[in-house]
Amino acid sequence: MLALVFVNVMINYLDRSNLSVAAGELSKDLNLSTVEMGLIFSAFGWTYAILQIPGGLLADKINPRLLYGLCLITWSLATISQGFARGFVSLFGLRLATGAFEAPSYPINNRIVTSWFPNHERASAIALYVSGQFIGLAFFTPVLVTIQYYFGWKGLFVTTGLVGLVWGVIWYFFYRDPLEHPRVNQEELDYIQKGGGLIEGKKVATDQPSIWKWENLKQVIASRNLWGVYIGQFSMNAMLWFFLTWFPTYLVQYRGLNFIKTGYLASIPFLAACAGLLLSGFVSDYLVQKGKSVGMARKVPIIIGLIVSASIVGANYSTDTAAIIFFMALAFFGAGMALISWVFVSILSPKHLIGLTGGVFNFMGNLASIVVPIVIGFLVKGGDFKPALVFIGALGLIGACSYIFLVGKIDSVTVPVGPKEQELLSASK
Repeated sequence: MLALVFVNVMINYLDRSNLSVAAGELSKDLNLSTVEMGLIFSAFGWTYAILQIPGGLLADKINPRLLYGLCLITWSLATISQGFARGFVSLFGLRLATGAFEAPSYPINNRIVTSWFPNHERASAIALYVSGQFIGLAFFTPVLVTIQYYFGWKGLFVTTGLVGLVWGVIWYFFYRDPLEHPRVNQEELDYIQKGGGLIEGKKVATDQPSIWKWENLKQVIASRNLWGVYIGQFSMNAMLWFFLTWFPTYLVQYRGLNFIKTGYLASIPFLAACAGLLLSGFVSDYLVQKGKSVGMARKVPIIIGLIVSASIVGANYSTDTAAIIFFMALAFFGAGMALISWVFVSILSPKHLIGLTGGVFNFMGNLASIVVPIVIGFLVKGGDFKPALVFIGALGLIGACSYIFLVGKIDSVTVPVGPKEQELLSASK
């Protein structure tokens, strides 16, 4: 099941990042300025971020097998259509559509991991599936560059979209929740449930009290602990979205590297981010299993990672290609360490509001996908990329401070419920 989610994440991020590979040729063909490209880069994030809360609610109510299959097919169709865009308006609209259809994906991922894994294995599981975005981009960025080189940016969008269409069908035929999977025995179910996993999956989502209440959203938004996590996620995503949007353009147009060579060099930071993510996840779970406090085991790797991510500024002080890639890789390694932050959704949210909390968390974090590409577009308008890297590095330090000063004692957010709803919750346990 985790392998299926891993592939979902790889495809998810290929369809987010293909625009960054196509950007140079596409902007020339469609006569787009850096400011217009910044807006197009950010378009995905507009709908993706806004629909995180509805997406989280859907993840709580609809079986992941059906919902994820629909998401894969619809966002892949939007990706294919981008290959036929004729200008700013049509491309902007199709990126909005892609973001909308991908919106429920990460709340679904979190719901699946919460169903299939006990608490003490969850950070490792999250690290493994999230690593799909980096492994996919590291190994497939050179492939994407090659596809564009031979078939143009239109062929690039069509190819990546077709891959998602095929995989959407495969997902639907193979994914099952724990209680529905024919190969799961009672011993495994007991192990997951004893460790805090929600094996009921769809059944829990159906039997729970209604989550469509302002009081529930208000509680999730009002938590100081969660605000610290939200700000940290925004900071981490700022780094991520630089690499998903402007990074290839930075190497080609501002550092003068060959386009094909860029495809291979651009894969190095993604491999570094993957290494940081896996290291952080396994070390965090190891510390929990050794009896360390959850707060220390989960927060320390994230704080260290966000501080390390500020090293991206070092690229401003070198003209050597190897040194530039080193600083980029080091910074993304740190951002990768911070990506286990999804574990806080499972820890801090009420059990019946995991999807809603995940939606709010991803909404806050993915505001960076709107803000960062646009801000960079304006900062580099004069031909100098240095202010943009300072901007990204500063956000990493802000994220570290949010975990240090805002995320206090690790405990679940409590949501008041009435007597009838309490009876339903007790029954679901």
